[in-house]
Amino acid sequence: MAASPNNALSATQTLDPQSNGQDSNQEHPQPLPEAIPPSDPQSTADANPGEKRKREDQDSNQNSSTHPMWKTSLCSYFRRHDGSCSHGSTCRYAHGEEELRPRPDNTWDPTSDRAKKATKGENGEKLAAKQEEEQEVIMTEMVMDGEDGEECGDPQLSKCLVHLPRKWHADILRKFLSEQGITFKSAKKKKGMVVGFVSFESAEHLKSAVEELEGKSFGNKSLKVADVIPRSFERKVKSGMAASVSNASNEVEDGVPNDEGSALDDSTSKVKSARDAVTPLAHMPYSDQLEHKKNSVVQMLKKLTRNARKACPNGVSLPEWVLKSKERGGLPCELEGIIESPVVHGYRNKCEFSVGYSQQGKPTVGFMLGNFREGVTAVEEPVDCPNVSKIACKYASILQEFLQHSSLPIWNRFKNTGFWRQLTVREGRSAGKVADENFEANISEVMLIVQVCSVGIEDAQITSEFERLAQAFAAGAAANSPPLPLTAFVVQDHQGISNVAPTDAPLRSIPFLKTENSLGPETANNVVEARIHDCISNLRFSISPTAFFQVNTLAAEKLYSLAGEWAGLGPDTLLFDICCGTGTIGLTLAHRVGMVIGIEMNASAVQDAYKNAEINGIKNCRFICSKAEDVIGSLLKEYLNVSEKQGQLSSVLESSEKETLSCEEKDSCTTNAHNDGESSCQGPENHSSENDGKELQNQLQECSTATDGNSLVQQFKNVVAIVDPPRMGLHPTVVKALRTHARLRRLVYISCNPESLVANAIELCTPSPEKVEKGKKDNRGWRNMSSAGLARHRAKSMPMSEPFQPVKAMAVDLFPHTPHCEMVMLLER
Repeated sequence: MAASPNNALSATQTLDPQSNGQDSNQEHPQPLPEAIPPSDPQSTADANPGEKRKREDQDSNQNSSTHPMWKTSLCSYFRRHDGSCSHGSTCRYAHGEEELRPRPDNTWDPTSDRAKKATKGENGEKLAAKQEEEQEVIMTEMVMDGEDGEECGDPQLSKCLVHLPRKWHADILRKFLSEQGITFKSAKKKKGMVVGFVSFESAEHLKSAVEELEGKSFGNKSLKVADVIPRSFERKVKSGMAASVSNASNEVEDGVPNDEGSALDDSTSKVKSARDAVTPLAHMPYSDQLEHKKNSVVQMLKKLTRNARKACPNGVSLPEWVLKSKERGGLPCELEGIIESPVVHGYRNKCEFSVGYSQQGKPTVGFMLGNFREGVTAVEEPVDCPNVSKIACKYASILQEFLQHSSLPIWNRFKNTGFWRQLTVREGRSAGKVADENFEANISEVMLIVQVCSVGIEDAQITSEFERLAQAFAAGAAANSPPLPLTAFVVQDHQGISNVAPTDAPLRSIPFLKTENSLGPETANNVVEARIHDCISNLRFSISPTAFFQVNTLAAEKLYSLAGEWAGLGPDTLLFDICCGTGTIGLTLAHRVGMVIGIEMNASAVQDAYKNAEINGIKNCRFICSKAEDVIGSLLKEYLNVSEKQGQLSSVLESSEKETLSCEEKDSCTTNAHNDGESSCQGPENHSSENDGKELQNQLQECSTATDGNSLVQQFKNVVAIVDPPRMGLHPTVVKALRTHARLRRLVYISCNPESLVANAIELCTPSPEKVEKGKKDNRGWRNMSSAGLARHRAKSMPMSEPFQPVKAMAVDLFPHTPHCEMVMLLER
């Protein structure tokens, strides 16, 4: 599954630790076993092969006689083979830091300790200063009240500490301050955040604390002390709440004591807008955006090549695609370009709006300006975000107006208390091609999902608020010109810390009155089923509130068409659609294959998948509700081993001179969708003892026929898997199952996260070690490993199997104005 995040992620480039001084974007050749002669053979004539050489004399005469690049790079072969080097005495690389020499331009090998220290010393301070300049802490939540709810005092005696360790909580912060000899009144710190709030009794204590704390080092970051900007909040004690919460007034009043802290480092004017936070590429022409994304994809593919080279086991030859990568500029396969989105503005069919306070303290429905763990909770309206439709903005505005007069509090992210949390607007579009400028005219259905937390609030009060909100939505939809579509209104009750609710969170459909010109139900008692519909490739899809569906419908059509084209489908193809969601990929390609097996862990999505198959009259699909890692192995065995099993049984029957199966009986195994989700290959519980031949024949018939009489298993000549996993990628068990089943020859990987694609491709495409490592599993450092590092570690224990190899790749832009895009890669073996 893929999803488009609201916040932009910054892409970083990493140096190849075995680049031997080459640019990080270039792939250096694998060291050759034979010697590489230097310019001056006499300079190493006395060196002993295979032994670590002592640092040579660096007098001017010797330096002038050697090649300018002599020993300016570390020998990766020496480091990888436990201190041995097959280059011999003429190796031109340095075997350790003591032999390393500066380059002609007075720089060091970027993989050396000297270069890392120099980079940290020269650029670290500038980079940190830039990060601090760009980073702003905007806490709009109530955090600076006393332990028992009493007033905290003068907000001018409060400070915000930035760049604290994320694992710290309030008790650790207080202990730290005490150890530093700092006198303070109160200290607040939430685990998972990098900011904390401290108040003091006097200005002297505050001044002393700032002098002591400012610049104190925590790892590679320095502690920063920021001001707490006062805001005026009216405290209201809500009935039924376990703790008091705050409700924001509209304006800031000078001189009014405040128990709400907004930490801002004296740069309010520099705060980014919602447009900058959500669509950071919106200032660029679309053609420039595509070029920017293509360059990012190129860097990701080069990273795959470098890591696959490192993951290759000792004594095993590098795969051909790695050896030929130099001819492609370091790419593991050909990048065939990027497919642009047919619609650039207002393309999102699902928008999740946070409920919070703006920088001015006004209840707002929109997008957060930053990350909560960095102390940013300010929410701004989405009016200038080009990826959001006007319909979604209008419904966010209706809820925002409603919250100004609501008797229930807004969710406090710092204290995890409150009621109103999030609004999700899902849009369904009718079939037909439309231009970018009037794309929103095709929106025919809208589902509204309001996320709340009902803890500590009476049911009667909640019901009353929902009735008022339903009337507000219906009236607002009808008052718009033209009227807004409104199909369903759902409430999701979620009590967790994050707004990301589990799939089984309780859902409640709310009725709403049909007003003049509105598209709602006729009466309040007629509750429409919480479902909308959308169209992809002339197929109609039913979507439930929590089911996954690509956010850019028209671009998804191009994505699925490309996946089907590369998969090499045909009537004799068995297609595994892994992480299938509502079945969109499998159903759009079902007419081109013999059978589709979809796997999805979201139960409502699987129900939608079967409903979608029924709506479109598709009968050669089977969907299974389970984690892919739990069933993929058994499913592959069930469908890929049946022909082998049939052959074994038939040979036994022939040798026993029993009646053999006719060709018609063998070919009668056709495929049909069913809803039991069980394995279709079941052996009989009781066998007849009259003769072995009848028993074997019955076993074969049982293996090829389901209990309901519908035959399920067919001998497929072509087996293809299309995977579209969530951002974290495929589970290692799924990767292992795909890798070890030899009949699976082609795999199409669709990824919304380049890091997870690199990690999974390393495991799928790296040759197996000659001897699988068993025991001695020291995984204590796995938390500090990158995803690629973990993949290289897991590749060492991959069972002997034929690896895949990257064939070609293509980017598809599903998220204009953001740095993200979908990536499609074809793997074959």
